[in-house]
Amino acid sequence: MMRSALGRSAVAAAMAFTLAGCGGLTGAAPGDGQGAAGGGSAAQALKDLDRLQVKGRAPLTGFDREEFGPAWSDVDHNGCDTRNDILKRDLKDERFKSGTHDCIVVSGVLDDPYSGKTINFERGQKTSSAVQIDHVVALADAWQKGARQWPESKRKELANDPLNLLAVDGPLNSQKGAGDAATWLPPRRAYRCPYVSRQIQVKVKYDLWVTAAEKDAMRTVLKSC
Repeated sequence: MMRSALGRSAVAAAMAFTLAGCGGLTGAAPGDGQGAAGGGSAAQALKDLDRLQVKGRAPLTGFDREEFGPAWSDVDHNGCDTRNDILKRDLKDERFKSGTHDCIVVSGVLDDPYSGKTINFERGQKTSSAVQIDHVVALADAWQKGARQWPESKRKELANDPLNLLAVDGPLNSQKGAGDAATWLPPRRAYRCPYVSRQIQVKVKYDLWVTAAEKDAMRTVLKSC
C-alpha cells in the first residue's frame, strides 16, 4: 500500500528524531539543497577536515563484512531493518508489503544523488539491486583507517548509522567499492560537495583518519563549492 501524506509526515518526524539521536543528519533526503554538509557549509566541512588525523592506509588484513555485525540489523528497535529504514527515508511514492507495518518497501522512486537519474525501485530477486544502500564511508575504508581496533559494537553502529547511509544507483555503488574521495567521487558534480562533507562528518564522529591523498581530494572538492 502507498503511504499517505499524513503517514509520510509522521515517518519523516520519526526519522528526524531517530537520526538526531544517532548524532546524524535530519530525515531530509539526499540532494535536498540544504548546503554542502546537508545543513552545514563547505567552510565548516573544511574546518572539520582539519580536525582529522592524516595517516597511511593500514592493511586490509582481517577485514570481513561480518566484523561490522549482521547486515541491516534493526539497531533502533523500531521493527524495521536498517535497509528498509533508509529506503523509506530516501525514496518517494513508496509502497509497502502488506502486513509488515510499513516496514518492507516493495516499490518506490529514487532521485539518485550520485547520477541525477530517476530510478524506479521494485523489490525482487532480479530487481532490488537497481537501488543499493551505500556506506558513504565504505566499511573496508573504515577498517583500514581505525575501525580494525574498535569493539564490534562500535563497528555495528557505524554500519547502521543513517548518517553513513544513502540509497543510490546500484551499479554506481558497485563501481565505488571501497573507494575513498581520492579514488572515487559521484559522477554528478553537483552532489560532490554534500558527498564529501558527509564523509567528513562520519569520520569526525567516529574518529577515523584520512590519507594525505584523500584529504587533498576532499579539500579540492570543498573549495569548489
